[in-house]
Amino acid sequence: DAGTQVDILARSTFLRYQEALGHVVDSIPEGYYPGDYLIVLGKELADRDGSKWSSLEESKWLPKIRSYAVNRLMKSIKDDLGLLGVEIDKYTSEHELVGSGKVEDVMKKLADKELIYKGVLERPKGKKSDDWEPRPQLLFKAKKFGDDVDRAIQKSDGSWTYFASDVAYHMDKFKRGYESMIDVWGADHGGYVQRMQAAVQAISDGKAKLDVKICQIVHLLQNGKPIRMSKRAGKFVTLADVVKAVGKDVVRFIMLSRRNDQVLEFDFDKVVAQSRENPVFYVQYAHARCCSVLRHAIEVFSEEALEPEALLLTDLSLLNDENELAVIKELASFPRVIESAAKAHEPHRLAFYLSDLAAAFHSLWNKGKDEESLRFILKSDVELTLARIALIRAIASVLAIGLGIMGIEPVREMKS
Repeated sequence: DAGTQVDILARSTFLRYQEALGHVVDSIPEGYYPGDYLIVLGKELADRDGSKWSSLEESKWLPKIRSYAVNRLMKSIKDDLGLLGVEIDKYTSEHELVGSGKVEDVMKKLADKELIYKGVLERPKGKKSDDWEPRPQLLFKAKKFGDDVDRAIQKSDGSWTYFASDVAYHMDKFKRGYESMIDVWGADHGGYVQRMQAAVQAISDGKAKLDVKICQIVHLLQNGKPIRMSKRAGKFVTLADVVKAVGKDVVRFIMLSRRNDQVLEFDFDKVVAQSRENPVFYVQYAHARCCSVLRHAIEVFSEEALEPEALLLTDLSLLNDENELAVIKELASFPRVIESAAKAHEPHRLAFYLSDLAAAFHSLWNKGKDEESLRFILKSDVELTLARIALIRAIASVLAIGLGIMGIEPVREMKS
């Protein structure tokens, strides 16, 4: 919330504020934010303050409008994340980082380590760099930590680069005791990974490690066609729009069902379809089917006989059909999947696993429809039935735990 882009946000909001007061706005100036969401902000500001800011010079209204726009949009972001069940423990303001002197503090630390110097960088070849200037700047010795080139940390006019604020942010994290850090960035910031990892290594004396997860774009599809969006024209679908259309659990599962570095296609038609093509439905349906079997089993046996403690005494060696063994093998790999997903910071591994387990279970279910001997409840064979109920309980438990880790509510009955 600091720098030129936030000032542009403030000016864009002020333009919409003037428009709400009745001033004619023929066009949005080049470089301003055109989105309709700023029309709402401008109207709210006009309703709250009237013409209070309208005739003042920019230096008077810019800080106030900037603060209003940032706070208002941050509330919107927090509300949207809340719809998705995402909770952020601490929000960090770049404006506060700079104002509190934390940027200067980390620069002093780097200077004491002789890791910054005045110099002129070569012009980047084949790409634009906002940090490059053909004159001396304060530079960080990023090459010493494996980066391709040293990096500008202060411009020739004395203002800090975005990189400087990012270094201060990670220093603040390190001081709060975090030695394993995970950053989630958009694909357009991929070129910043090496320099940021170099900076974290420098400020922590190698004690902290930064893992940067680069996220690719999400394509929204409807009726088989992409929904066209334009940042320049201010036309886009928000996260809140998507959550309200299909529900929190669907969005969470789909977003976690691909590697972060792969482009994700979010097909509105598929995610509401009750078919195997819809991974959310397929996994939830498996859990609901398990619950259905358990409800039916209670009608046949006593509830006490189906408690986990009682089922531990059943003869599980009776589960010797190849389809049953396939499910058991899937269940056995669950702890390793959780461990590997956590260590690699790759939650999609869990989504893949749950889909595979659901597929194995549905296959077993379908076999039981074709072959009576493979049905879960056989009144003629109590011991085998109890063994299969134990298997069903295990499947339901693993599905519920896995979905719970993903922040998704396992359903007990599917709604038509």
